[in-house]
Amino acid sequence: MKIDINSDVGESFGIYTLGNDAALMPYITSANIACGFHAGDPFVMKRTVALALKHHVKIGAHPGFDDLAGFGRKAINVSPSEIGPLMLYQIGALYGIVQAQGGALHHVKPHGALYNMAVKSNELAEAVVIAIKTFNPALYLYGLPNSALEWAAKKHALPFKAEIYADRNLTDEGTLVPRTASNAMIHDVEASALQITRIIEEGYALSVHDKHIPMRGETVCVHGDNPDAVAFAKALHGYLKGTL
Repeated sequence: MKIDINSDVGESFGIYTLGNDAALMPYITSANIACGFHAGDPFVMKRTVALALKHHVKIGAHPGFDDLAGFGRKAINVSPSEIGPLMLYQIGALYGIVQAQGGALHHVKPHGALYNMAVKSNELAEAVVIAIKTFNPALYLYGLPNSALEWAAKKHALPFKAEIYADRNLTDEGTLVPRTASNAMIHDVEASALQITRIIEEGYALSVHDKHIPMRGETVCVHGDNPDAVAFAKALHGYLKGTL
């Protein structure tokens, strides 16, 4: 099985620079590009798309809540009916920039709080899936395995890639440890590689309390805003290059 490495990129904005997208691109195979709501702007989107095309990296939309101040990581009380326009607006913006540069949109990965809420809520997950399918039913949804997102994708016959995380710890329920917790992030590259190996080769992950969680992975995420993102991606690329 080929394992994809994805990263959340294009998250700079105006005069503010976040992450090192240029250094990251050689070591990833999918880019989730911010669409201007939680981060990014038209100029950053254009530059990031150009980088992805240069390195033959698959391009995905990374829509989130309209929350620049909170970087899209603040839970916002939205109804399922609001999800569709929120998603379509952002996917459409990136699609236009990708098309103008001769590229193609490959996938969608919700960002931050939108992702975490849709992982747990069937109603929100269905709204996310229906929005993507309405835009283009051939687009992949990247999401947490065994979650509401995967359930909704299967229900509506939308292509789905099970996403695991190189730099995030898991709760006993198999969801991401909230970023407010001190143990949310994995900072050690070797510990990350060990977790990824467990999932890919043995079909389970360990939670922060050492609980065995059945899990599979088809794409591995490295967060672009992580200061160690390039080191993580480079190490993972070296480990997984036989299966990329």
